[in-house]
Parts: sequence; C-alpha cells; structure tokens
Amino acid sequence: MSGIAVFINLAGAVALLLWATRMVRTGIERAYGNVLKEKLRLALGNRVTAAIAGFFFAIALQSATAVALIISSFVAGGYVSSAIGIATLLGADLGSAFVVRVLRYDLSLLIPVLLLMGTIAFRASEARDWRQAGRILFGLGLLLLSLRLIGESSEPLRSSEILPIIFNYLSRDWITAFLLAALLAWAFHSSVATILLFASLADKHLLPPPLIIPLVLGANFGAAVIGAILTKNAERSARVVPLGNVAIRGFGTIVALALQYALILHPERFSSQPGDAVVYVHLAINAAVLVFGLPFSGIVAKWLERLLAAPAAKTNEQTRLSALNPADLSNPRQAISNATREVLTVCEKTEVMLNWIFELYEHWDPKKMQRIEALDDEIDTIHRDIKFYLARISQTALDEQSAAQCQNLLGATIKIEQAADIISQNMLTRARKKHDRNTAFSTEGWTELSAMHIEVVKNARLAFNLLVNRDIEHARQLVDRKEAVRNLVRTSEEQHLQRLRSGNAASFESSSLHIDTMRDLKEINSLFASIAYPLLEQEGLLRHSRLL
Repeated sequence: MSGIAVFINLAGAVALLLWATRMVRTGIERAYGNVLKEKLRLALGNRVTAAIAGFFFAIALQSATAVALIISSFVAGGYVSSAIGIATLLGADLGSAFVVRVLRYDLSLLIPVLLLMGTIAFRASEARDWRQAGRILFGLGLLLLSLRLIGESSEPLRSSEILPIIFNYLSRDWITAFLLAALLAWAFHSSVATILLFASLADKHLLPPPLIIPLVLGANFGAAVIGAILTKNAERSARVVPLGNVAIRGFGTIVALALQYALILHPERFSSQPGDAVVYVHLAINAAVLVFGLPFSGIVAKWLERLLAAPAAKTNEQTRLSALNPADLSNPRQAISNATREVLTVCEKTEVMLNWIFELYEHWDPKKMQRIEALDDEIDTIHRDIKFYLARISQTALDEQSAAQCQNLLGATIKIEQAADIISQNMLTRARKKHDRNTAFSTEGWTELSAMHIEVVKNARLAFNLLVNRDIEHARQLVDRKEAVRNLVRTSEEQHLQRLRSGNAASFESSSLHIDTMRDLKEINSLFASIAYPLLEQEGLLRHSRLL
C-alpha cells in the first residue's frame, strides 16, 4: 500500500473517532445536558468536590473541553467562583484521561451490538429520549470501530522507511516533539483522540520509548490551549477558567519536560506494553497536575482576574448633547419640540438595540452585548430626563393641544423605554442562554423568527415617524399591522407544535427559546402600536374594546 493511501486511511479513521466522540457527546448533552449541568452546579461546593464533579462530568461527556465551556459560562453567570471553576477543569482533565484508559480495553465484540442497538433505538420511536439514546449507542459503536480502524491503518507503517527516521530524530529533539504533539492535539481539538493515536502507534512499536513522555506532555499542553482559544472572544470572567487551566496544566507539562531532561524517566516503569505506557503516562501527568495544581487554583484565579480586569473608563469622553434646553421652558411650543427631538433620540437607540439583538441570536458577540446594555442605560437616563422636562413644561399655562402633546410624548417615551427593557433584559438573556447551551433553531423556526423581527422593525419605524408627522393614515396602518403580527405569532405557534409532533430535534432543543422570543417580539410590537392610539382616539377611529 502506498504511503498516501496509508495516510488517507489513518486520517479517515481519526476523523471517524472525532465524529463518533462528538456524536456521543451531543446525544448526552441533548438527553441529559440540563440535568447534568444542574447536578454539576450543585456539586461545586469546594475545590475538592468540584474536582471530583469535573472528573465524572468529563467521563460522561468524553471531553474536558466541553466541561471547560460549561464551567466558563457558570463563572460568567456568577454561579461559581473562578477558583472553583479551575479546580473543576483540573478534575475534568483527569476524567478525560480515564476515558482513554477505558477505551484501551478490547471491546471489539461490542461494536456490532452497539451499532445494532443504536439503530433500533433511533428508528423505533420518534420520542426524543429514544432517539438520543440511539445516537449515544451508535456513537459508541462508531468510536470503538474507529479505534480498530486506527490500529489496522497504522499496521503498514511498520514497513515504512521514512517514519523511523522521523521518530528517531524526534526522540533526540524533545522540544520539537513536544511542540508537534501540542499542535496535533490542538488540531484534533481532542486529547482523547491524540493519546489514542499515540498509543496505537506505540502498539506497533513505531514510537521509540524515549519519545513517549515528550509526546504525551505536548499533547496535554495542546489540549489545555483548546479551551482558551474557544473562549478568546467571551466575557473576561468566562476566560479566567480556561486560561487558569493553561497556566497550571501548561506550566506543569513544561516543568515535567524539564525534569525529563534532567532525570530521564523511562516509560517502561509505567508498563512493559508501549501502548499502555502512553496511556498510563497520560493518567499520571493529569493526576500530578490535579494534586499539585489544586492548592494554587485560588492564587491563579486572582492573578488572572486582575490581569483581565476591565480597563478604567476614559474620563475625557464627550458628554452627549441634550436637546432639553431649560431656557426654552418659558416657550411651551419650543420646549415640546425639544422633548420630541429627545424622544427621537430614544427611538434611534431602541432601533439599534432591536437590530443588534437578532445579530446576537445568530452570532454571539460579548462586545455587542455590552453595547446593548450600555444603550439601555443611556435610554433609561434620557427617559428620566424627558419625564422631568415634560413635567416642568406642564407647570406652565398650556393650551389644550399642547397639554395633549405633552401627554402623548410622555406615553410614547414610556412605551419605547419598556420595549428597550424587553430587549436588554428578556431577549438578551435568551440570546446568552442560546449561546451558552449551544442551542440551534430549526431552519423553519429561524425563518419564522426572522420574518417576525422584520415586521416588528418596520412597525417600529412607522411608530417613530408617527411622532413627527402625526399622520392618521400611518396610525391606522400601524394598528392594522398589529393584527398581522398576531397572525404571524399564531401561525408560528401552530407550525412549531407540528414540528414537535414530527420529532424535529432542533425544535425540541429550542422550543422554549422560540416561543419566548416570539412572545417578546409580539409584546414589543404592541408597545409600538399603542403609540398610535392617542391620535386615533382623538379622531374617533379607535374602539375601546375588541369584544363584540
């Protein structure tokens, strides 16, 4: 067999291993994710129990990286401290190493059984639990099959003339071997797959014994970096845990490599079988990192929290110019015009929030989230200033028309501020939850939500223009569109229930997010539509009740 064919077979086997691991993890997260996360959160009482919880959680998910992302979200949400989060991740690293040990047993007889049971469970019922159980069993079968394929694919490498030369060189250059193993673990995004590949090569006596420990150390360093890279754009508090793991685990592997240069520990001390020696070295490294790193998790967490602390706000920022000029209070018409201009500023900021929030639903961006929160704070401040300004106008002698304008402006700004609160409090929380849980809407569900969002944005612009032009026809159009939005919501709910009945997995995962987001958009639209009510009421075009 040619070298290219051997490489393709080996790469395909590794790809199957990565895919099978992801399938098992996805099935467990979908079937038991919320329960596991809640139990994990409750178990994080102190560093020792946190490490134990992380150990078992990594075994369940077959991934320390998945635990890193979950724990980072817990820290960002204020559920646990950074020190507890780092301790949990150190335990998860050991749990991930234990998974490698379990997978090293000869379980080939289970391959057809797991594949058959997984297929039957997945196809036997449309129920969510059955389908996820089938996914887990089938994924385990593929995982074991991939390990057998890796062993078979690497068999021809024994006769390779080039590979021994490369490995013999690396056995003398441990730093290069360390870096290459770290790069491979990062590329795989899985220490489990990397160590299993090394073990398979060692079984075929392709890895010289002096090369085993540097390669395993490098793989552990690369695996530690994965979580830090995946959270590089997250909130500062969420980045502390994976960076803490890099600091402790990375420092530990570098120190161990330096000690290996000085002491030269032979892997045969762990096992006479080279493949098993790879696994036991991996277990020993992670156990040592846990034991020696756990006492320092608090110190590392505090150091990183100070290092990642938000920079102090600039004091020379330009103060926003307000249209609410107190000197114009003696002229009610001018003062009302000033208040109208300021209400339009609130409208502009609210429209920006309304557009950005759906961008967050699609692509999470912590910086954009912070800007939405900042805009809401600005709207609250402007809203308060408008109320006080209108109250001072009302203290002067006003004609009936001016008094009505003041009242309408006050009502409009209250409604717009309430809409902004729904965006910043309800919808922002849902967008963050969607990101933290890695939830995806079904294609049909996202299309319905997008259509609803487009309609609400159109109505928002119509309502904002109404504050200036006070056009009766525009007011009628705005209220008519409220019924169209109501129909959109009703149709979406019916179609969503139909998708649930048909067993659409994405709809199951996103059900509450879909329904709650629709409800938020409907409520925002109702607030915008109500801006037209005073104008229509003045013209006698508004019924007091929808009841016949």
